[in-house]
Amino acid sequence: MLELIMNYFVWDPSPSVIHGWERPPWYSILFAAGFVISQQFMVHFFKKEGQNPELVDKLTIYMVVATIVGARLGHVLFYEPAKYLSNPIEILKVWEGGLASHGAAIAILIALWMYAKRTPGQSYLWVVDRIVIVTAMTGALIRFGNLMNSEIGGKDTNSDYGIVYAWDTEELLSTLKVPIESIDPYKPDDRQNELVGNGIVPLNIDLEINKGSYTLEELESTLRRDIKYALTQFNSSQDYLAEPVESPLDMSVADKGDHYLVTVRTFGRTKHPTQIYESLSYFVIFLVLFGLWNKYKDRLPDGLLLGIFLISVFGMRFVWEFFKESQVDFEDGMAFNMGQILSVPLVIAGVVLVARAMKNGVKPIKN
Repeated sequence: MLELIMNYFVWDPSPSVIHGWERPPWYSILFAAGFVISQQFMVHFFKKEGQNPELVDKLTIYMVVATIVGARLGHVLFYEPAKYLSNPIEILKVWEGGLASHGAAIAILIALWMYAKRTPGQSYLWVVDRIVIVTAMTGALIRFGNLMNSEIGGKDTNSDYGIVYAWDTEELLSTLKVPIESIDPYKPDDRQNELVGNGIVPLNIDLEINKGSYTLEELESTLRRDIKYALTQFNSSQDYLAEPVESPLDMSVADKGDHYLVTVRTFGRTKHPTQIYESLSYFVIFLVLFGLWNKYKDRLPDGLLLGIFLISVFGMRFVWEFFKESQVDFEDGMAFNMGQILSVPLVIAGVVLVARAMKNGVKPIKN
C-alpha cells in the first residue's frame, strides 16, 4: 500500500475497505467515526461540567445536519455555483463529492446558535467552545479519509521527496481489455541511478495477466499500444505520472506458467501529501484544545477555545493551500485561492474572540 522508495512514497490503497467492492468507502467510515467519537467526548464534557448528558443526542443531530448541509452548500456556492444552480438536483448527490469545510464551519455556528436558543441553561459560546475541540479531531479523520481516496492532493514538490499517487493509474489500467488478475505499483530498487532531483521519480508497475487465448507476442503488441496510451493521454496520468510521450514504452513480459507477468518501468511525479499535513495539524490542535479544557474546564473565558480554533485551523488551512493543487479551474492564476480567501475572515473573527476572552480573564474557581 505505502512503500518507501528512497525519499518518496507510492500510495495506492483502494478507497473502499474491501478491495474490489465500491462500498463501504474509507472516507465515509472515517467521516462517521468522527461523529461517533465526538459524541462520546461531548458526553464526557457534559458530565464533568454538570450538564445533562442526554442533551448530547439532540446536539449531535444539529451537528450532523449542519455539517453535511453546510459543507455541501458551501461547495456549491463558493466553488461551482453555475454548475449546480443550473441543475439543482445535483446538489443532493453528496456521495459524488464536493464538500467545503468553510461552509460546514458557518453552518455549524448557525446550528449551534439555534440549539442554544432552544436549550435552557446552556450559553451559545459555552457549547461552541466544547464543540470545536471535537471538530478539530473530526477534521483530522476527514482529511485522512481524503488521503485514502487519493484526493485533494498537493502540488509537485519538484524534488525526490513527496508522495506518488498511483491509485488513479491502477484504476485506469484495470480497464484494459485483457484478463488482468492484479496490478501492483511498487518499489524499483534497481533504478536509484535515475533520480535527478527534479520530482520525476522511477515507478514500476507489475500486472499479472491470465493467459487466456493470448500468445506472448499478441499480448506484448496489444499492451505496448494500450498501456502507452493510458499512461500519457488521460488527465490523471498527466497529473500523477511522467511517462515520456515520444519514447517507446519500457516494458517486459515474462511467462510465469499459468500467467504472464508484465513489468512497466515508468515515472511518477512527487506531490506534497497535503492530506497528511492537514490531518496532523488538526490533530495537534485537538490535543491543545482538549488540554486547555482538561486543565481549566468551566473556568475558561467564553469564546477562548472557539477563537483559538478559528485562528489555528483556518490559519493552517491558509498555509496548506499554498501546497495544494487547484480544486476548480477558476482558481488557476489567482494569488490566493478560494479556500484562503474564505479563511481570512474566520481567522480575524478568531483574533477578536481571543482578545475579548483574554480581556475577561479566567473565571474564578467555583466554591
